[in-house]
Amino acid sequence: MAEARIIDGKGFADALRARVAGAADAVMREHGITPGLAAVLVGDDPASAVYVRNKEKAVADSGMASMPYRLPADTSERALLDLVAELNADSTVHGILVQLPLPKQIRAEAVIEAVDPAKDVDGFHPVNAGLLATGRPALVPCTPLGCMMLIRDAIGEPRGLDAVVLGRSNIVGKPMAALLLAADCTVTIAHSRTRDLAAVCRRADILVAAVGRAEMVRGDWIKPGACVIDVGINRVPGAEPGKTRLVGDVAFAEAKTVAGAITPVPGGVGPMTIACLLRNTVAAACHQNGIAPPAALG
Repeated sequence: MAEARIIDGKGFADALRARVAGAADAVMREHGITPGLAAVLVGDDPASAVYVRNKEKAVADSGMASMPYRLPADTSERALLDLVAELNADSTVHGILVQLPLPKQIRAEAVIEAVDPAKDVDGFHPVNAGLLATGRPALVPCTPLGCMMLIRDAIGEPRGLDAVVLGRSNIVGKPMAALLLAADCTVTIAHSRTRDLAAVCRRADILVAAVGRAEMVRGDWIKPGACVIDVGINRVPGAEPGKTRLVGDVAFAEAKTVAGAITPVPGGVGPMTIACLLRNTVAAACHQNGIAPPAALG
C-alpha cells in the first residue's frame, strides 16, 4: 500500500489567512469597520507569551486591529474580570482572547463565562458550547474548526463515515465530536477509560487524536486508508543530548504507512488554530454589526 497523503496544514492555513485578510479588507472598505482582537496575557509564562505574540502578529498581518493587554502574574480575579467587562463594552473590540492557563488565584471558568459570547472567538463560553452541541450557529473553538476544514479538504464531505475522537476535553474533544456529528458522521468519543482503545480506533474512517500523550496511537491502531488528524504537540528528547523535538499523539512513521491521509507534527493542525482565530474575529465583527460574513470565511 502506498504511503499516506501528508495533509499540508501550513499551506492550507496560509491560504485561509489570505482569504481572511481579504474579507477583513472588504469589511473595512464597504462598512468602515476594522475587526479588532484584544489579547490578554496574565503573568510571564514563556510559552504563553510566544503564543500570544504569534497571534497578535497574525492579526496585524491580516490588516486587523491588534489590542494587546499585559497584566502582572499577581493580578486578582476581580481585576481581570473588570478588564473583560471593559472589553465587552468596547464596540471597537470584536474578539476577546484571554490566554490560558491563568495564575492559580484566577478561576479560568469565571473568566471564560465573563466574556461576551458574541466576542468569544475562542469558542469556549458555555453559550457557544451549547449552541454547537445543539447544531445551531456559534463561534466554534479554533482547533476543532481547523481540523474539520482539513478533513473536508483531504476527503471531501465525511457524511456517513465512522469517526473516532480520542480525547474528551472541552477545548478539542467535545467540540470536535459535535462538528463531526453535524457533518453526519457516526461519532465515538474515546478516552483513557475506554476498553480496548486500539480496537475502537481501528474502526475509524476518521481518527482525531487529542490526548496529549506522545506517539500513543500506533500504526496498528489505524484502519487502512483512514484520515488521521493529529492534534497533539508533545516535546520529547531529540537525537542529540540536550535537544528536543516535537511529536504528535500519533506515531507518525508507523501511521503514514497505513493511513490514507495524515497531518504531520509540526506543520499540520497547529497553523490552523491561529488562522481560525482570525477567521472567527472577522466573523464576530460582522455578526456584531449585522453584516453578512464574506463568503471567503466559509
